[in-house]
Formats: sequence, C-alpha cells, structure tokens
Amino acid sequence: MVRKKKLRLIQLGLFILGSIIVFYTYSDKGRPPNQEIISKETQEKIKKQITDQSEEGDVFYNIEYSGLDLNGNRYILKSKEAINNKNTQELVSMKFVEAIFYFKDDTTLYVWSDFGKYNNKSLDMVFEGNVKAKYLDSDLFAQKAQYSNSDSFLVISKNVKVTDIRGTIFADELLFDIKKKKLNIASFDDKKINANINLKWKKDLEY
Repeated sequence: MVRKKKLRLIQLGLFILGSIIVFYTYSDKGRPPNQEIISKETQEKIKKQITDQSEEGDVFYNIEYSGLDLNGNRYILKSKEAINNKNTQELVSMKFVEAIFYFKDDTTLYVWSDFGKYNNKSLDMVFEGNVKAKYLDSDLFAQKAQYSNSDSFLVISKNVKVTDIRGTIFADELLFDIKKKKLNIASFDDKKINANINLKWKKDLEY
C-alpha cells in the first residue's frame, strides 16, 4: 500500500515536470528567434534617461512657477522641460521658457527663450538662446537676459536689437530698471548708441 502511494507520487511528479518542459518548448518555438520584447533603441533611450536623471537631477515637464517679486509685481514662469540640480536644489535648468511679468502700472513684459535657469529661493532668472521680449509696442531680441529680483532690474545682452513701429535700436547691453521704469543703453565698442527711436520702455532714455 505504501509502495503504491510512492509510485503515484513519482508518476505525478514526472507528469508535472513533463508538462513544464512541453510548455516552455512550445512557447519558445512560437516566438521568432532573436525577437526583442523592447527594441535596442528604446532600451538605449531608457538607459540614457536614467543616467541623465541620476547625474543631473529629476526631470519635470510642463512646469509653472508663479509669485510676487520684492516690489510686489506678479510673475509667471513656464517651461516645457526642467531639471533640478542635485547639488543645489534651489536651481532649476529649463528648456523652452516663457515668462510674464505683470507690473503695478498695468503694463506687461513677456520674455521667451530656448533655455533658462531659475533660482526658486532668490527668484532670480536667466534666459539664454533666441531671447525675445515684448513690452508695450516694442519687441526685443537678444541671446541673453538676466533678471535680478533683489536689485529689480533686467539686463539684456549679446546681439541686442529692439524694434518699434518708429525704428530700430542696436546695442551691446540694455539695463531695464523695473522699479524706476528706466532703460539704460550701452554700446561697448565705440561708446555710442546706434538708435533712431525713443523706446516706450521709458519716456526719456538715460545714456
């Protein structure tokens, strides 16, 4: 009686083992050789994304910051892609940036750029690459702009061009004093200003 039970257990074990072998044999035959569940290209992208996140920081998409500067002006800062700095958490690197500044006198300043940096502690901002700004009827083009919250000014530099319905200004650097609503224009090459208009950024230019 005991012997029969042992034989049955052995037979059951052999049946289960045979079933497992048949299952894996036919499942492998049903799949083409060298078939990849995830393509190599996708694997490389995933690997690169994991590496980038581990080296630089976390990646965020379609982010938006808003708040008030030290003068009580409201601002909104948007970015399609942003990476926080692992070593300095308050620094955020951004791509495809848009900023809107709503001033107390009911005027609005718009700024766009390919890249940017934002300090979420000091609220300072840097715009780089194809910088474009719009204020009232004037359009500004440059390669770099720096906004200082503590000093309340916006410095625009590198191939600065300002267009207006009345003309165009070229300069090496523009300093827009947000608090006083004054605009200083500097040309470092010949100490002269190449201009044929009075910008509406302020009523009287300071040289």
